Parts: sequence; structure tokens; C-alpha cells
Amino acid sequence: MALTIRLPFRRSLALLAGAAIIAGPAFDGVGRAWADATSAAVDGSAPSSDTPAAVPTTPPAPNSQAVLTTPAPSVPTTPAPPAPVPVPPSAPPAAAAPTPPPAVAGSSAMSAGPASVADLAQGLLDAVVNISTSQKVKDEGNVASPKVPDGSPFQEFFNDFFKDKNNQNSNHKVSSLGSGFVIDPKGYIVTNNHVIEGADDIEVIFPNGTKLKAKLIGTDTKTDLSLLKVEPKQPLTAVHFGDSSIMRIGDWVMAIGNPFGLGGTVTVGIVSARGRNINAGPYDNFIQTDAAINKGNSGGPLFNMRGEVIGINTAIISPSGGSIGIGFSVPSEIASGVVKQLMDYGETRRGWLGVRIQPVTDDVAQTLGLDSAKGALVAGIVKGGPVDNGSIKAGDVILSFDGKTVNEMRDLPRVVAESPVGKEVDVVVLRDGKQQTVKVTLGRLEDSNQAAAANDKKAPGLAPDDNSNKGDSKNRDGVINPDQGDNGDDSSDGDQENPAPAPGAEMTQDVLGLKLSALSAENRKSFGIADSVDGVVITTVAPGSPAADKGLKPGDVVVEVAQEFMQSPSAIAAKVSSLKKEGRRNAQMMIASPNGDLRFIAVPLD
Repeated sequence: MALTIRLPFRRSLALLAGAAIIAGPAFDGVGRAWADATSAAVDGSAPSSDTPAAVPTTPPAPNSQAVLTTPAPSVPTTPAPPAPVPVPPSAPPAAAAPTPPPAVAGSSAMSAGPASVADLAQGLLDAVVNISTSQKVKDEGNVASPKVPDGSPFQEFFNDFFKDKNNQNSNHKVSSLGSGFVIDPKGYIVTNNHVIEGADDIEVIFPNGTKLKAKLIGTDTKTDLSLLKVEPKQPLTAVHFGDSSIMRIGDWVMAIGNPFGLGGTVTVGIVSARGRNINAGPYDNFIQTDAAINKGNSGGPLFNMRGEVIGINTAIISPSGGSIGIGFSVPSEIASGVVKQLMDYGETRRGWLGVRIQPVTDDVAQTLGLDSAKGALVAGIVKGGPVDNGSIKAGDVILSFDGKTVNEMRDLPRVVAESPVGKEVDVVVLRDGKQQTVKVTLGRLEDSNQAAAANDKKAPGLAPDDNSNKGDSKNRDGVINPDQGDNGDDSSDGDQENPAPAPGAEMTQDVLGLKLSALSAENRKSFGIADSVDGVVITTVAPGSPAADKGLKPGDVVVEVAQEFMQSPSAIAAKVSSLKKEGRRNAQMMIASPNGDLRFIAVPLD
């Protein structure tokens, strides 16, 4: 009987093996289940409960013998075959998608990337708003209607389309979208001036959909900032300014705004650079960031990782109009003071020094004995201004203001403007090769316009320098040339060293490629030189000479050489000769343009 029982069993195994080969991978799971069950029945062992036999962890390779190989039975019993478990053909094997490891707090897998800013953003989104403005714009000029023949089938169409186009009084509305942020729960909101400039209606849209009409409290065009006020029924979520001066290149920042009208958009980047000058205004000191900033982000906040506003997103550089990773923000060290003044007074009240300045070039630095080109060179003093008392003089180099180092010319207008009106400050200047500290009481910048007007009445022909690349033009309005005989100190030595030419003395001189002539009524009229300008006029400049390379031209007036006032061509020749004997490589000259604007240049003596 044993033999009779075993023969059918072996035939069954052979049949099953053949079926498995023919059926292929679709029945691998079933084949393995049947094989495992058969093996267990023959061996008398139960299938493992850890891994279900019907769902293999790794599918067998084609033609693999793993499913087909069955140990020889050691117990002559015939088990009942288990019912096969059907596997849907469309279901992928479990091994095709690796099982991810369970998330563990603090695991190395979670700390591999940058920390999430979700919690930080969630607490700030409600304070960032959309600014919607509308403006009535008058249609410009007439639109000529096309002429069509009478009776044309298109005549009626053209008449209907163009019938109102010749109305010059027609108006239409234009709208714009920007960003802003709440700085006071009572409803004060900061944005850019260019977002709301010229708007007839300003509407603030909050993240929850609430819309409130806004009133313009004040604006400052020099920093492109404006302050709005809404009347909320409940206190608003607000954010506060942080200290942008401690931000370092590489620090993480987060921008929130309304790019392309998509409200509540969060982007993250780093501080790419600091102190950027993009010629947007006299106090440029922008933070550059690679956090995505696009059209509509203007006026939105730039946060540090503590949720403090360290910048107001204002401008981008982009050939396409979209973000290329170069965005600029007004730093909070400037914005916070401007916003506070707008809130307190509805206007800005900036400090004013009353000097005209220019950069210190390498040549000028070498002439003055500076180890490097630094500071701001004083080119003129405003009559009636805060330093008209002689505390600061033309030719001084301002190295420090109120404890803040002036590394370059454009630093001075900013630190002066940030100082309170009426404050007495210490100013470190380089004068006659030595550093001195003088005390100055600041005036108010807005008073500079009145001083300029008064100066214009006293000295016709004087005009402000509108070159924006040289700092704030309003800080330089109404520059008056030094009085005749003023050589930069309180003594009268200048008159003794450079006496007026005696009758018959040489009235022209060739010096350093310049043909010089004493001022007279004729050449004043010929070159249009103002009566207030005094010195020695340049009548000809040799082409290719060092003087020509420095930009000197006929009609310019040499006022000083090496901080000494010049009255005659011979005096200039003598001073230049003296400087050469001293081993000087350059001669520092104060030059007045025909209308009275002053500048310093260093002319090579070689």
C-alpha cells in the first residue's frame, strides 16, 4: 500500500512543477504557497507565521528553481491541497515599492535637510496683506477714426467702435497690486511708496478675505516707503522690526508677499550681500537676497528666522520681469526710523550738515596723506547752514560722524539723515594732514531748500548739483564758493602769500597743460562765469594732457591749489613748482564750474 500511495503523490508533484513552468510569474505566488504547504505536510512542520507564504518579499527570477524544488517527503502521507489564494494581475508585487522606514523624531533622516519654516510662516502670514490700488487716468489725445467710403458694409461697425474715441475728457481706471505688512494692531501698515503713488483709492486685503479702505498717513520718496492706516473692528496681527545691522551674508531669510497677485506666498533664501547701491535714492543701502521676489512682492516684509522684519522688499534685477535670484530690500535700520517719523509726524525729519561732498579718489588720498581712499571730501559749505561757523571747511575729509566710520562718500548722507535734528555730534575730519574732532549741531534737511533760496538771492548764477551719483542733491543745494582771500583758516596768510597781481604783471601762464588767465569782465562774459566765483580761469586745455584726462575744460576756475587760495596764474605756477620740489606727485586743486559748483581733483605733476 505504501508503494501504491506514493506513486500518485509523486505524479501530482510532477504535474504541479510543469504547470508552474508553463504558467510563469503570474502563478509564482500560488506555486510557492502550494510547494510550502506540500513541504510542510510532508515534513510535518507548519508554515512560518512571520512571512506569509502567498506574498513573497522578493519575486523569484524567471526559470528559478526555488518554487519548484521540494524536499523529498519523509512521511508517507497525502495532505489535502490548500485552496490557492488568487493574486490580481494588476496588483504590483510588494517588493516594487520599498517600505519606508518609520519616522522617528530627531532621527538623522529628518535632520539631513534644512529645518522647516512652516511654524514660523504660520505665525506671520496673517500680518502680511495685499495692497490694491486704483487710479483714474485721463485718456491722452484724440484717436483718429479710420475713413471708410459711404455705404460701405463696415461703416456702421467703425462708427460704433470709434464714436467715443475723440472725447478728450474720457477717463478710465487702472489698478495695481502690491504687498504690505501690519506693524501695529491698531491698523498701521507699511508698504512701498511706488505701490500706492498716485492712487485715488487704496484697499487692504487681509488673508481671511477682509477688505478695508486705507488712508495714506505719510510717504518718503527718498527711501520709497509709505505708511497706511485702516480702521479694523478688532486688533490685527502685527509684526515688528528687527535689527538688520547684525544680519550676515549667508543668514537665512524669508519673504512673504503677493507676487503676481497670488497672496500669502512664502519664499526662503539667504542674505546674498549687504550695502548694495542701485542708484534708487540718496540713502541706498539695500540688502540683497536670493529669496524669490517678483512683481507684486513690493512692500512686503523680509523676515529673519526669529520672525522679525529686517527688510522691505522693493526692487529686483530681471531681464524677464521674473525672479532670477537678485532682489533688494530696504534694511530695517533705515526703514524703522522713517516709519516712526511718519507715524509721529506724518513726514520725515532728517538731520542736515550743510556741506557739499565728493568721493575721495586714490590720487586725492595720496595727495592728502591718507593710507587709502576713504571718507567724504568736503567740496563746499552752505551759507547759513549748520557748519557755516567754520567748524567744517572746504577741503576737509570727514572720516567719522557721531562715532560711525565713513568708509565712502555715500555713507555720510545716510548717517547724517538718520541722526536727530538738533543733536550735537562729534565729527572727525582730516585737515592739513592731521585728524581733528569738531562738534557740530545738526540742522533739519528740509531747511536746506530755504538756505539754497537765500544763497541764490545773494549770489546769482549758483545752481545745485543734480548729479545723483554724488549723493543727496538736496544736501548740496546752494553751495557758495569761499570768500575771496579765504584760504581755509582764520588767518590772513593767504593774502600775503598770494598777493593780487600788480599792474603790468603777467596775466597768463602755462601750467600742467593749462593756459591760465586772471579773471576779468571780458572772460567772465565769454565763459559765463558767475560774479560770485573767484580764482584763476582756465582758457585752454592741452589735448592729451593730465589735466584734460581729469576733465578740466576751458571756463573752469582754479580756486585753490593744495588748500591755498589762488588769485593769479603766477601764484599757481609758483605753488606747483613748490610741490614738485617737495616730491609731491599730485597737486590737489579746488575747481569751480562757471555756475559756481565746486569739486576737488588731483592733477599729476609729472
